[in-house]
Parts: sequence; structure tokens; C-alpha cells
Amino acid sequence: MPESSSLTVGSLGESGLLARILPRLKGAPALLGPGDDAALIAAPDGKFVITVDTLVENQDFRLHWPSGFESSGFDVGWKSAAQNLSDINAMGAYASSAVISLTLPHETPVSWVEDLAEGFSAAVHDLGASYCALAGGDLGRGSELSITAAVTGTLATERPVLRSGAKAGDVVAVSGVLGVAAAGLALLEETRSHREWSEAERVLVFGQRCPSPPLTAGPEAARAGASAMMDLSDGLLKDGLRMARASGVCLDFYSSVLSEDVRLLSDVAARLQKDPMDWVLGGGEDHGLLATFPPSAILPAGFRRVGVVKAIAGEGNHASVFVDGRAPGAYQGFDHFDG
Repeated sequence: MPESSSLTVGSLGESGLLARILPRLKGAPALLGPGDDAALIAAPDGKFVITVDTLVENQDFRLHWPSGFESSGFDVGWKSAAQNLSDINAMGAYASSAVISLTLPHETPVSWVEDLAEGFSAAVHDLGASYCALAGGDLGRGSELSITAAVTGTLATERPVLRSGAKAGDVVAVSGVLGVAAAGLALLEETRSHREWSEAERVLVFGQRCPSPPLTAGPEAARAGASAMMDLSDGLLKDGLRMARASGVCLDFYSSVLSEDVRLLSDVAARLQKDPMDWVLGGGEDHGLLATFPPSAILPAGFRRVGVVKAIAGEGNHASVFVDGRAPGAYQGFDHFDG
């Protein structure tokens, strides 16, 4: 049989493709699966959390970027795993299982799909989701590539940590990087060839291709008494506004404590004529955690204070986010956070 580099999914067929994919999906053992019509997963305390996310070609990733860089199946598989594992993490839970659905054009190289399976498995292993079983999924044919993953999780504490628990006076904290994936995306989207990237620029692009959510931070925050928490998938301001609205409060971020995040991005931002603070406050896809803690709580390792929760001031006002006490419209690039 030809090597996978010359095979397409159409020439191999569903059964042959599954035979190539399943050995590459390596995680914790499931009670049952993959191989049957459904998997059997343990839920030790009688309940579980679940999330689902889809990556679609030319919407959530490109195969061919303006910079000339080409996305590998490994990158897409890793990113799919990372964003779903981060959602479980944000509830204060450990991932327990994942199922994956692939939609593939007829001409998709089998080698690309094999790389995707290996990337998904590598993320589960390398990010520390050691309890996550890769329990199966589905294959389908379509006009464009897409990958959908659903992940279940087991809570680290009796109750999940929700977006809606932030209270006035709480400390606002984050775990993980800010703005890295947005800077990496800007590099991928520029027309300058990727072959000219510096080592520092390659690190930023890697943060976009293969984000690294801090998967131990969610359960640790839950045990430390976090009052609210969520995944930072769409940017500090946009996700902060979601938390503020869910909790009926205002979040005020301190620009001074974000200075190190800005400094790490400043050289690339200067070359691209961008404001690095735009990336730090508005950039998504880093998949860190935004959390609030009671003022008396000791922040878990990996969290840093970035602001404070305030009550909604005055009749007619509403849940909002601020930077240094001011509406974030003072910064460039944040109009899309208004809705």
C-alpha cells in the first residue's frame, strides 16, 4: 500500500482511515471505547462537566497563511485539544474524556489527518491532562476541513466555579500569557515571509499555533476559593465583560501590572506598527484563565493580580470593564468589545 504521504482520505476510505487514526489517539483508558457505538466514561461523583468546540478551515485556522507558513495537522489537532481542555479547566475540573468528529474533503492527505491525531494526543499528554481518555468520534466528508471535539471533566471540588460569582471587592487575577497568540496571528497574517522571522517571533507564532493553557491552575483556583472563573479565549476585555455581566459587577484592570506582558511584545509590535497593549487587552486564543478571589484568599501559584471587582456605580449604569478606572475605548482596537 502507498505511504500516507501519497494517500488521500478518499482513496483510503473510512475503515482504512480509522485504522490509521485510532492508534495515534493515546490517552488515559476509557471504561469502554473507542470501537463501539458510544464510549463509557467514569463519573466518580455522579456528575460531570462537558464542553464542545469546532475549528473550521478559513474561519478558525488557515492551511496556507499570507506569510507563506502552512498549518500542519499537528497544529490543528493540538489547538482543538487545548481550547477544549481549557474550557474544562475554567470550571475547576480535570478532563476525563474526549471524542472527536472530523469533516474532511475527499482529497485530504492521510498524512495530514494522522498528524492531526498525533497533535491532539500530544496536547493531552504534554499539557498534563493525564486523566483524559480519547474515547472515539466520527468521520464525515465535506467541502472544507473541520474538527469538532467534545470533552468531559470531573470537578476538583463539590461545585463548579462559574462566571457569575464575582463580588465587589474581589481580586481579579489571571493565569497564563496575554497577547502572545494575537501577536503570533499578526505575524502569520503579514505578507513578509515566515522564513524571515526571528527566534522571538517564532515563539509568538508557536503560541498561536499550539497554545498552552495552564491546566493545573483551574482546579487549584477552585480549591483556593475562586469566586468566578472563565477561559480567556476572546481577550481580557471581552471575556472580562462577559464575567462582569454574568456577575452583575464591574471589573477594573490595572495597566501597570500588565507592563511585562506589553514589554515581551513591544519589539514585534513596533515592527508591525501595532500597540502591544491592544494585544494584551484584546487578543484572544491564549487560553489562560481569568478568575476572581475573595480579598482574603491566597492566590494559587501561577496566578497574578491584574485588577479589582467593583460594584456598579449609580442608577442607570451597567456591568462594565475598565482599565485604570476608564472605559477601554481610550485604547485602540477595542470597538468590537462593546457588544
